[in-house]
Amino acid sequence: MPGLGTSFGRGAMTTALWDIPNADVVVFMGSNAAENHPISFKWFLRAKQKGATVICVDPRYNRTASKADWWIPFRSGTDTAVLGGLINYAITHNKIHREYVVRYTNASFLVHPDFRFEDGLFSGWDPDKGRYDQSTWAFQTGPDGQPLRDPTLEHPQCVFQHIKRIYAEYTPEKVSEITGIPVEDFIKFAEIVCSTGVPGKAAVFVYAMGWTQHTKGVQNIRTATILQMLLGNIGVAGGGIAAMRGHANVQGATDLAVLYHDLPGYLGQPNESHKSLQDYLAKTTTRNSFWENKPKFVVSLLKAWWGEHATPENDFCFDYLPKMAAGETYSHYDIFQAILDDRVKGLIVVGQNPAVGSANARKVQAALAKLDWLVVSDLFLTETAEFWKLEGMNPAEIQTEVILLPAAGPLEKEGSFTNTHRLIQWKHKMIEPMGDAHSDGWYMVQIGKRLKKLYEGSTAAKDLPIKHLVWDYDDPDNPNDFDHIKVLKEINGYEVATGKPVPGFGALKDDGSTACGCWIYSGIYPEEGVNKADSRVRSAPNRPDGWTEAKADGSADYLHLGWAFAWPANRRVLYNRASADPQGRPWSKVPLVWWDETQGKWTGVDVPDMLPVAPGQVHAVGVPGDTPFIMKAYGLGGIWGPLPDGPIPVHYEPRESPTPNLLYRKQGTIPTMKIYNSEFDAWGDPERFPYVATTYRITEHLTSGLMTRTLPYLAESFALHFCEIPRELAQLLGIRNGDWVEVESARGKVRVQAMVTSRLRPLRIGGRETFLIGLPIHWAPLSGHVQGDITNTLTPQAVDVNVQIQESKVFLANLRKVAVGG
Repeated sequence: MPGLGTSFGRGAMTTALWDIPNADVVVFMGSNAAENHPISFKWFLRAKQKGATVICVDPRYNRTASKADWWIPFRSGTDTAVLGGLINYAITHNKIHREYVVRYTNASFLVHPDFRFEDGLFSGWDPDKGRYDQSTWAFQTGPDGQPLRDPTLEHPQCVFQHIKRIYAEYTPEKVSEITGIPVEDFIKFAEIVCSTGVPGKAAVFVYAMGWTQHTKGVQNIRTATILQMLLGNIGVAGGGIAAMRGHANVQGATDLAVLYHDLPGYLGQPNESHKSLQDYLAKTTTRNSFWENKPKFVVSLLKAWWGEHATPENDFCFDYLPKMAAGETYSHYDIFQAILDDRVKGLIVVGQNPAVGSANARKVQAALAKLDWLVVSDLFLTETAEFWKLEGMNPAEIQTEVILLPAAGPLEKEGSFTNTHRLIQWKHKMIEPMGDAHSDGWYMVQIGKRLKKLYEGSTAAKDLPIKHLVWDYDDPDNPNDFDHIKVLKEINGYEVATGKPVPGFGALKDDGSTACGCWIYSGIYPEEGVNKADSRVRSAPNRPDGWTEAKADGSADYLHLGWAFAWPANRRVLYNRASADPQGRPWSKVPLVWWDETQGKWTGVDVPDMLPVAPGQVHAVGVPGDTPFIMKAYGLGGIWGPLPDGPIPVHYEPRESPTPNLLYRKQGTIPTMKIYNSEFDAWGDPERFPYVATTYRITEHLTSGLMTRTLPYLAESFALHFCEIPRELAQLLGIRNGDWVEVESARGKVRVQAMVTSRLRPLRIGGRETFLIGLPIHWAPLSGHVQGDITNTLTPQAVDVNVQIQESKVFLANLRKVAVGG
């Protein structure tokens, strides 16, 4: 999320699947969409049919690679080196879209004169505190407080010159030495990608867990955003970065603030330094951007949650919000560390199986054994619900009280999914839940009601947030469900005095007269009885084969604006202002939006993503009408984007690596990486663990396998857990296809069957032959018709400082043949 958000302003896929066929180049890197997002894959195949070059850059030859024009194998964990090499190639070979870069990004801004980058560290690093002082990363400003700029991009302190210097070391030869991609292949790859750095051509990068599950996952994404801005590939037809989410409704979950550091709509969770609402808004609002409207969104949220109790006199109940402690994080892995440290006594697990799905699974299992109580809500018994049966557990020593709540399946409940391209689609209940099963929403409504009942007689100030909470979601016609439309209306927003839904977030106020549960979804329920997420109006096909395709004159609604609702404001391609030049004239081969001189307004085939001012004018919030990234300061894309781990992404090795950092000898791994120091956190070295291991998913199973290994058809389709082993390595170790092997890391061992294959190849890294092996993550020892060892026994809890995601895509392992049957 921060990778896209820091660069563009929103943490979401920039384009729509329906726009993918307009691409000239499609690069799958960190995504195996053919297997993991098979429904989406038809749009990528359509792009290929129309002439796009499709490239799959992946350690494994997977099903996506089989449909690509070219497969480029490389070492897992070196994505930033590959992308940095592409940036260097684009700059040194003058392949950038210069007008786009100057007018639509902050490349011309001058950086503090004391900024430095030396041997893997940026200026401001404090080794004692383990973090950066970012003061030298700031922009230089003039007497008017505005950033100083050099539109020629020649000033040595401008952003463009800094990235030019930093990435100059990422030569094809150095990239090859780090990643294993042959020099001639990398140059060919760079030529193809950089050929799109001109008006009228576009490339799209497609990623998923292969980019995110690293200690530098956010910076992997940031590197791609910089490349795409340099080439002018954001906001144009066929361009963008396609963030393929890791699970159904992950986008919706983050939109509605499942992440610990956010409020709904990415408003940001306050911390203990925010003493008042005004203090919070002053410190967290991005000035000279559309975020100048943040007070309207926050006040409307507080009114939605605390209703009549939220008034101007009491800061709209701002003090009711929990405040994060300074320097603390509250992520998934922090929770289990806190359990081990006796700081958490109870845990509610909904639709998750952390005993199997979490990195360093034995550490998580040990934490579960320390809880006083554990609630698990799921469709079936999970390893988490029965953790005491797992290997190494002694039930006699475990006092955890476990409560199982039977959950309703997807067909047994109403609601919505928000998936890949921010598209919110409504679904209806097909059958009633079986037995005592209920939807997750029903359980939450019941917990809220019972908490309010429990506290109704309390006079303690600490209980007021619960006592005053608006919680009237009962469905009077169905006591076994709740009123989904009432929840949707609150999310959309409404006028407090009349109860009338607001038509969109433009109608929200900061005076308490509107309430809104998630401002970016505003417009989804614009009037009573109108649920746009439930709309299914498909544009008429304009081709004999049934496809609706874009037309050069902008006359075709190929984006299907009547099909469901995409946030924000039903826009399908974010930042589409960039599809036109600064004067508002389309330079994309397929026009998305343009300035209509006759009507004096922006128009197009998509909902325009800019402030309603003419090119050359400046909106009241400080964003010019000729810039496309309205959520960023001055409407400019963030090539320079300070984050806790740096303003510019650079290559670092994974926490466990077979080689030193061949670019920065003094700084091997990313210095801001977060690691834990419990008795379960051990680390491997290449002498004991000589092979690079990666994990992945397959089509036939889902995450920890609970819902797929319980279905006979899918259980039979892939019954046995396995490890993919290159033929060359198998020959060295005397392993044949189907043999049982033991895979070991510093954290544990698993026994699986060998799949000897040519889908993984030896790579030349730093002059040495390096072998990769791969394991899927879907097996577990208790649930389902087929069982197997837990792959995440092997993976480490080393996490990205920005989002606290684990580095499960690369770790060191050893491998040996064992007796038949394991």
